Amino acid sequence: MTIVPPTPGEPRRPDGPRDPGDAWVVADTGEKYWGRFGAAGLLAVDAERGILLQHRVSWSHFGGTWGLPGGALHEGESAIDGALREATEEAGIPSGAVEVRFTSVLDLKIWSYTTVVADVVEQFTPVISDPESVALEWVPVDEVTDRPLHPGFAASWPSLRAELG
Repeated sequence: MTIVPPTPGEPRRPDGPRDPGDAWVVADTGEKYWGRFGAAGLLAVDAERGILLQHRVSWSHFGGTWGLPGGALHEGESAIDGALREATEEAGIPSGAVEVRFTSVLDLKIWSYTTVVADVVEQFTPVISDPESVALEWVPVDEVTDRPLHPGFAASWPSLRAELG
């Protein structure tokens, strides 16, 4: 495993300072994973509207696909705190609008991704609040796979959907 900081000039959050967690973890086999301390995303579930999906900008890892608002964890940050922070940064999800139901962890030993599944307890309209999103949409659960999904989310969606009940 190798830790590789972003390439200077790489179009990753072009404005503002970078966090030490903003780096690539590169497996011995060459696969790249964003987030030196792992990553997390929020699967916000609204009983009426479905789940909130983010259409990723073309310059992001697996750009052009749909996935969850989320990203690299900060050093010492819990996955739940990181997912909620990222969801606020990327989708304008207000504090207190969701209640965590459960987490699901993909642990690759060199890197991990935590999906934080949360129920919407106070309806909100998502807002594109940083340059990492093309669109944010509430998608009915039965229509999620109609979109080109981020490969990691596509792989986890069947088991997450089953757990949603």
